Amino acid sequence: MGNESGSRGSGIPTLLVGVLVAVVGVVLAAGGAWLAVVGGSWYYLIAGVALLISGVQLIRRRASGAWWYAAVLVGTLGWTAWESGLNYWRWIPRLDVVLILAILVALVMHRLDGGPSRRGAFASAGVLFLGLVIAGALAFVPRGYDNPGQLPDIAAASLATDVGTLQPADRPSDEDWTAYGRDSAATRFSPLDQINVDNVGKLERAWVYRTGDLLDHRWGAETTPLKVGDSVYLCTSRNILISLEASSGEERWRYDPQVSEDAIPYTAACRGVTYYEVPAQRQAELADGGVCQARIISGTLDGRIIEVDAQTGRPCEDFGDNGQVDIKVGMGETPPGYVSINSAPVVVRDVVVTGHQVLDGQRRYPPSGVIKGFDALTGELRWAWDAGRPDRSEPVSGDETYVRGSPNMWTTAAGDSQLGLVYLPMANAAADYWSSSRTPEENEWAASLVALNVETGLPEWHFQTSHVDVWDYDPGSQPTLIDFPTDQGKVPAVIMPTKQGEIYVFDRRDGTPLSGIEERPVPQGGAEPEMRTATQPFSLYHSLQKPELTEQSMWGMSPFDQLFCRIQYRQADYRGMYTPPNADKPWIQYTGYNGGSDWGSVAVDPQRGVIIANYNDMPNYNELVPRAEADRLGWVPRDELAQDRGGAEGAGDPQQGTPYAINVNAGWRVPFTGMLCKEPPYGGIRAIDLASGETIWDRPLGTARSNGPFGIRSGLPIDIGTPNNGGSVVTAGGLVFIAAATDDLIRAIDMRTGKTVWQDVLPAGGQANPMVYEVDGRQYLTIVATGHHFMETPTGDYVVTYALPE
Repeated sequence: MGNESGSRGSGIPTLLVGVLVAVVGVVLAAGGAWLAVVGGSWYYLIAGVALLISGVQLIRRRASGAWWYAAVLVGTLGWTAWESGLNYWRWIPRLDVVLILAILVALVMHRLDGGPSRRGAFASAGVLFLGLVIAGALAFVPRGYDNPGQLPDIAAASLATDVGTLQPADRPSDEDWTAYGRDSAATRFSPLDQINVDNVGKLERAWVYRTGDLLDHRWGAETTPLKVGDSVYLCTSRNILISLEASSGEERWRYDPQVSEDAIPYTAACRGVTYYEVPAQRQAELADGGVCQARIISGTLDGRIIEVDAQTGRPCEDFGDNGQVDIKVGMGETPPGYVSINSAPVVVRDVVVTGHQVLDGQRRYPPSGVIKGFDALTGELRWAWDAGRPDRSEPVSGDETYVRGSPNMWTTAAGDSQLGLVYLPMANAAADYWSSSRTPEENEWAASLVALNVETGLPEWHFQTSHVDVWDYDPGSQPTLIDFPTDQGKVPAVIMPTKQGEIYVFDRRDGTPLSGIEERPVPQGGAEPEMRTATQPFSLYHSLQKPELTEQSMWGMSPFDQLFCRIQYRQADYRGMYTPPNADKPWIQYTGYNGGSDWGSVAVDPQRGVIIANYNDMPNYNELVPRAEADRLGWVPRDELAQDRGGAEGAGDPQQGTPYAINVNAGWRVPFTGMLCKEPPYGGIRAIDLASGETIWDRPLGTARSNGPFGIRSGLPIDIGTPNNGGSVVTAGGLVFIAAATDDLIRAIDMRTGKTVWQDVLPAGGQANPMVYEVDGRQYLTIVATGHHFMETPTGDYVVTYALPE
């Protein structure tokens, strides 16, 4: 029986619940009306009106208020099932607030006129609460793990390729890590197997070293150390070079090139250094009777190449001017931070090949992206190849300068001394999001993989990964060299991953594709319709791309921010991959500029024939901002600012010299919660059969333990798949080691299944590639943990090394 009116007790709880339900109804109805007007779902408007009615009736203490709410709950369940199917992540923002409010309504139902008994009301609330608990518990169930294939067996013949024998990096000993990608082929594969699936759970910290180079802005060293003999070599954010004893982490020497903080570009990154040994036939040229026979080569954020003695850390006096050369010569005006080397140079046939980062988004005509080749022993400039004048390689002289704003190479190249070729992932011409003023040469060579002859400095072949790029889709991954299996036998190949998620395979001798490539129609129009190409290339070998976004895939921590994201989706231009920049409305870029495979690159196991690729799965929400509006907002190039503001790349970049500035919402985040508008996962890791290009397994990478709304670290080990920067290492022990994700964990993953079999909490963000080595019969795993400002992980200066117990 219902309660008598005199026994309903105080009306305050009912009033408060009614007001809360009504307020939620008003918000959803108002936002829902907006969404309906722009062509979106009518659910929010209908549910909002019903909740408003429910709230009013609850305030009046009418039982019909509970029935109206029950109708909303049942309707929401049905609508969620229709829109979301079995996608757990989609259920959360559609039901969390509705279910919590349902519990509150149930708790006050016995206070309503004609309402149920107190016992009945509390029983209903208990059932609803149990449903909420079960729904919350389901968040901890791993999902998104896909195992469609089987890991190949170890082959009788390795797919490791011959790139020559001129340097230790060409054919490193099993216990060493002699190049940024372990070897000149950039496989990131270690043949060590002392640590394996059966014993990896016993890993413990062997030593921890702190560099002392800590930053409070633009931090993110992204460093992978080298290990040669019994020494570990690394660089810090401000390019301090350090040698450590490999078994203990004890410092042997350090060299500080005195890089000023105003030289920091977008990030204070030093991804790695290069190890070089002077060949026997050139040792007679060494100064001081053999000093600097083995050298550590590093680029700096202020545009220098430095060589120091690997044994002592002292500058090699026979290289350039007392151990250094300035790559900015011939570039004209170069304000601090505009020309920075943040990736390890490559040595091919005694030529140090370096590109550099040109500060994005500032000007249409910043310094040139010219690639330079220096004599590794003397520092003499052998050649200079500028994509703005691609048929020339002789250095400029007199007052002549290299072409300003031409495409650069900010990431890491790969070299083949056997063929005498270096493989350059070329970036865009400036500015990233406007193309009308680019030259035909820039349009041809930008966003390309270029095979350059190190003897002549001229290109042998190239392939463009995006035509007339205005999406910042420059390839960021280091290419990997491998012997690729074909019906006609193994072919010397280069594997090229891209930000779009496409993975290409070419005969590295002449650029012949070894897998299918298809030019597909892409969206047209936008701010420069005459500049957009009708088609863009897509790989038929393998793609990390996910299905296109829909309004239903918008997300949030509640229906409120999900509604906000749905409105933004409907207000923007989005027609799939390569939606062109639009001056009239925002546009959605998916994948974003950090999507697919970036500077962490892929790892390749040449024994099993497996590619390990971690990837990001996030959109960007972009706006072209008219020049007058950008001027009003005070968006000026970095060198005109009184103080560097920091911030994400593209967020309020002026693009001076073009009609528009650019404002990028990287990851497409909700401004009032910081949550991403796209549903999880936001990043993953995948094993790919190298021979066929088919997926072996795929899974999310990263948990929510260091993430949450409003910047709050939730501490929850929910497998959401976070954004990730940095790559992996593969070992003969059947393990994949990777940090990269924003949860500050380093993991060991079983190559057979994709399951995590060990993990440890790092003292700072692990946005770097690990490395594996052996010394005195003991295998070690090292990760440099410095955090990353863009990934919002804690800053640090740690070198953390693990081993099995002695």
